[in-house]
Amino acid sequence: MLLRLTSFVFILIQLALPVESGEVTQFRGSNGDGIATETKAPASFSEKQNITWKTEIPGKGWSSPVVAEGKLWLTTAVEDYPTDEERKAMLTKAGDDPKFFKELAIAKSVSIKLLQIDMQSGKLEKSIDLVQIDAPKTIHKTNSYATPTPVIDGDNIICHFGTYGTFCVNRSDFSIVWQRQIPLNHGVGPGSSPFVIHDLLVLICDGVDKQYVTALNKFTGEPVWKTDRPELDAATGQLKKAFDTPISVVDRLGREQLICMGAHWVIAYEPETGEEIWKVRHGKGFSVVPRPVLGHGMVYISTGFGKAQLWAIRIDGTGDVTKTHVAWKEKRNIPTKPSPLLVGDRIYVMGDTGIATCFDAIDGATLWTERVGGNYSSSPLFADGKIYFANHDGVVTVIAPGDEYQELAENQLDGQIMATPIAIDDSLFIRTDTSLYRINAEDSSSSNGRKVSDRK
Repeated sequence: MLLRLTSFVFILIQLALPVESGEVTQFRGSNGDGIATETKAPASFSEKQNITWKTEIPGKGWSSPVVAEGKLWLTTAVEDYPTDEERKAMLTKAGDDPKFFKELAIAKSVSIKLLQIDMQSGKLEKSIDLVQIDAPKTIHKTNSYATPTPVIDGDNIICHFGTYGTFCVNRSDFSIVWQRQIPLNHGVGPGSSPFVIHDLLVLICDGVDKQYVTALNKFTGEPVWKTDRPELDAATGQLKKAFDTPISVVDRLGREQLICMGAHWVIAYEPETGEEIWKVRHGKGFSVVPRPVLGHGMVYISTGFGKAQLWAIRIDGTGDVTKTHVAWKEKRNIPTKPSPLLVGDRIYVMGDTGIATCFDAIDGATLWTERVGGNYSSSPLFADGKIYFANHDGVVTVIAPGDEYQELAENQLDGQIMATPIAIDDSLFIRTDTSLYRINAEDSSSSNGRKVSDRK
């Protein structure tokens, strides 16, 4: 039996992890794993408690904010909504099956923007128009036209909107350094966030019509390499699409790997060339959303829609290692949208319908399962020794990591939470469908716990 970690050990692990140093540069934090370090994030808050500011956000988007030099950045899409009659006519014209109309959304036009917000005051300081889309394609009703989280890279911020364009913006003068459009039929809208490694911007392009991974020169936007996915034996393109975000690692053999999850397969590529290093077929899973996490010489993946499973795969293989490098699998209560969270030798998942589970990351043993309630799309966050789960109804449940379920607080905010929260310094930043919140561990501007500003 492995030694179970105590709360004290969790604190030591947190302090040993790389410090974000005032930045959150990509989806799920600067390390891309949902772990925020050196924070004093609060356990309890509400619309009337510990809210430093709340800023109304124009439009709609499920992208998370990113942070650098005291500024928050996030993307949004301002939609021109059709009437019910216009909507039905537009969906019919688009060729969508009427029996799926309830699951779909469409806009007459969309204006996609990049917003800059001051971290201290919450003031919306800049709105940068990136692209105007007339007659955009249909998306799923739970998606948005601004779902991918941007990535901060030095002086620039790179925003990706799938088929609607990729934009590199200078953070100082707000100019568009370069832009590129990569046409793709996403089926239900864009979802994969961009990823920077060395001088490359990596984009996963797993659509209904074609499936591949590509790398662009991050300074110019020019293509560097493109690698097709392995053959997918699915009846339709809808069963071939995926919406994942890459991760990178150097394995025990000294090989740098770019790990890109997709439908049916997870593949590790050589970052500079796009050549395959190893691959594992995970079955028939498709529309894969959860971002993998790394630890203990393994990558942990959720296999996506169909019947989601959690797999632990050793990353020191070469070629097709499906039969040799899968350490363990779990089929029960695995999410299709929220990403897993690895803290020490425990892995935590929140199922789409509100069932949380803790596994032993080494052997896959289930340590506990708890029905928390609600529906979930955002990924869990570990900050200040606590785990945060945020659901569609604006409820944020806070638990203590460990081998037994221990709830610390349940917090209610107005609005819907689809974006993944971030933590930095002494604050949580949570995006709802209407607003961005700064939530402090202690309300330094008000001794009675009232929110100190509500900006538009």
